[in-house]
Formats: sequence, structure tokens, C-alpha cells
Amino acid sequence: MRLKGKVALITGGARGIGQAIAMTFAREGADIVVADVNLEIAQKTASEIEGLGRKALALEMDVTKYELVEEGINKILDKMGKVDILVNNAGITKDNLVLRMSQAEWDAVINVNLKGTFNCIKAVSRPMVKQRSGRIISIASIIGLMGNPGQANYAASKAGIIALTKTIAKELASRNINANAVAPGFIQTEMTAKLPEDIKKKMLEAIPLAKLGTPQDVANVCLFLASDESSYITGQTITIDGGMVMA
Repeated sequence: MRLKGKVALITGGARGIGQAIAMTFAREGADIVVADVNLEIAQKTASEIEGLGRKALALEMDVTKYELVEEGINKILDKMGKVDILVNNAGITKDNLVLRMSQAEWDAVINVNLKGTFNCIKAVSRPMVKQRSGRIISIASIIGLMGNPGQANYAASKAGIIALTKTIAKELASRNINANAVAPGFIQTEMTAKLPEDIKKKMLEAIPLAKLGTPQDVANVCLFLASDESSYITGQTITIDGGMVMA
């Protein structure tokens, strides 16, 4: 078990990619904190993790509010004793063309995706620095690398996460804290399942491997970054996109 004895906090961990990461980490021996704005679904995921024989804590957390994030971290420290791994997965989309995008649409996405990631990193940094170890993994996107019409807010937030990751990697490296990002491409989710067939066909034509990724594909890379196997990797962004973006 690669994460035996570790405590991992996954934001947006109740479903989708976050849930896949939580379950994968649990199967590898970690105790899990499932943080989500939907406490009911977070509790369900936590119960599934406990069914694997691991400790699990469900937390209702609005990552846009630092005081609530800090309160949540204190609860984790009280109940779990430490935080070894943070996965910044909480994120939203509110797509629109720039000419039509409202201030509310811009602010909502930046607040959850970028500010929320900053808030969680800031809150866990102190205990990680104190214990002189930690792993911080943030979910970016290939959209943050290549841009996409109708997603200026989302692209800016994910590009910001990549730059933030590089900065904290430099700031925290001396305390044995690694920070990396992953940038998924088109992943099989509830959202992509609802897309028209012609749109899906165009998506597949842009992917060299000619298939969509799965939440498990993302979870597998996060597991590597959370484990000792990645101890000499920090400040990096790993794309999980079937070859769609090649730099």
C-alpha cells in the first residue's frame, strides 16, 4: 500500500474525479477527508471509504471562504491528527463568450477554482511546514494550457492554478513539501455523457489516442504524485489528455 498511514484531503471529493481519487487513495491505505459543498453526497462517499476499512471524514466546505477552510483544517487536525496530502479538485464552469460573460460568471469560476485552491493551500501549509512533509496536488486542465472559446473564466482559473503550483513548489520545497498539478483533457463524466454525438465525434478526432479519459486515469496520476515514487518531482504539470496537447 503506497499511502499507508497517510491522511488525504480531497476537495470536491464527493463525486466524479474527486471521488475516484478518494477511493483510489483509500485502497492504497490512506485515511480520507471528503470535503464538498454537498455534505449528503460527501457522507455517502465517506461511508464507501469506511467500507474499505479506512477512516473517513465528510466535511461540508465552501473553498471560496478562507475562514471556513481554516475551520475545516482544524477539524481534520483534531480528528485525524495531520494532513499529509491535499488534492485541490473542487471546481466549476460557467461558460460564455467574453462579450456576453457577466461579472458574476467570471467571479464565480475564479473564486471557486483559483481562490479556492489558494485558500486550501494556505490553510494546509502551516501544518505541513510544521511536520516538514506534504504533497499538494491541484487539478488544472488542458484548457489552462491551450485556451478555449467560451471558457475565458475557466481557462484563466486553470492557468492560474498552474502558475500558483510552480510558485508554492519553490516556496515550500525546503520543507519537503512537493506541489504539482495535473491537467486532464476530455474525461468521461456526467457532463460529457450528455453531449451530442457529433460533438463527441469532433472531440475524439482531436485526441491522438481516439478515446476519452476516465476519472480513474486522473486518479492514477494523482496517486503517483501523492506517493513516495514522485519524491523528486515538484512544480510540474502533467497532462492526462490522450495526447491532445503536446508541448
